[in-house]
Amino acid sequence: MKPKSRLIFIDIARSIAILLMLEGHFVDDSLMEVYRDKSNSIFYTWEFIRGFTSPIFLTVTGIVFVYLLMGNNHLQYFKNIRVTKGFKRSIELLFWGYLLQVYAFHVLQCIGVGIFTILILYGLYKLIKVIPLWIYFFLMGTFIFSTYIYFGTIPEEQYWPTNAPVFIQNMFHGKHSVFPILPRMGYTMYGAMFGVILYTFKDKVKTWGFSLITITIGIFLFFFLKEILIYIDYKMGNLTYHIYKLDWLYECLGMVMIVLGSLIIFEILVGEIKPNLFLKMGQNTLTVYILHMVVLYGSLTGLGLNKLFHHSLTPWQLIPITLSFISIFLILVYNLDKIKAHLSFLLVPIKSTSNKLFGIKE
Repeated sequence: MKPKSRLIFIDIARSIAILLMLEGHFVDDSLMEVYRDKSNSIFYTWEFIRGFTSPIFLTVTGIVFVYLLMGNNHLQYFKNIRVTKGFKRSIELLFWGYLLQVYAFHVLQCIGVGIFTILILYGLYKLIKVIPLWIYFFLMGTFIFSTYIYFGTIPEEQYWPTNAPVFIQNMFHGKHSVFPILPRMGYTMYGAMFGVILYTFKDKVKTWGFSLITITIGIFLFFFLKEILIYIDYKMGNLTYHIYKLDWLYECLGMVMIVLGSLIIFEILVGEIKPNLFLKMGQNTLTVYILHMVVLYGSLTGLGLNKLFHHSLTPWQLIPITLSFISIFLILVYNLDKIKAHLSFLLVPIKSTSNKLFGIKE
């Protein structure tokens, strides 16, 4: 995308999310159990904010991918470079996800399947050419969220599908379902819907009207939808499956919309934002995610910081060590271009080979 068309508020959202992820994962792994008191306002606020990190990632993924996809909407399906790059990206995310945690279905796999699903729905849209694209994503997101009405009733120790292989169960409701497709992928679908809207009204996105509408929708989802769901549930009178259990999913989505709308206003007020280290963090989330898994949890090596600090730090110890941990990745991203240049003898052939496998011509 040309720099003048770039949605800077999306990069800001990704940067905020990746920094919250680094901080959240380190604090969660290192803080002593005695300090995990939800009656403590500081811990409660930290846990509250942490709950929106993954929804931001998943939603923004859908936004960015579809926004770029729509830029070539005039082309045939397989002639759209974003389609072939999307399939490649999906496989890359599945590869890295299982390489880092072979036993679990985590956020990378969830995003990978999400991109693949977007491409399938986009293919249907190009084939049928009757139903607007945003409706495909809206219906899929609503369906995926709605599955929690059922999955929310399944005991934690009961896995689904019952007789399926473990890696299939982990995708839905298994022993290691950290970010299961149902319902987490719903955020990516709603993000894809928002991406279509952003592209359709791209000339009006950075306006007060658009930002306030976005924030208003977010406020409705966060503060008011739960009461509506409770009312519908009461009228239905179902004693087994309760629609109000979807409230937390839409509350998180509402907070994401509030954040995005607020960042649009920030971009309007500030004006042009030049490239900087903060934005660069948001533009290299996959690299940061992979390396933080290695450094913190010892993925691939078995040697991670969690072996030193696991549930052993007080809040006062945690603050400077967490800042130091985050600084590692800030320094890394600052020097990332130089590092890639030194590793070009390895990275260039790998990229060239993978592009050839997918028929991508750079």
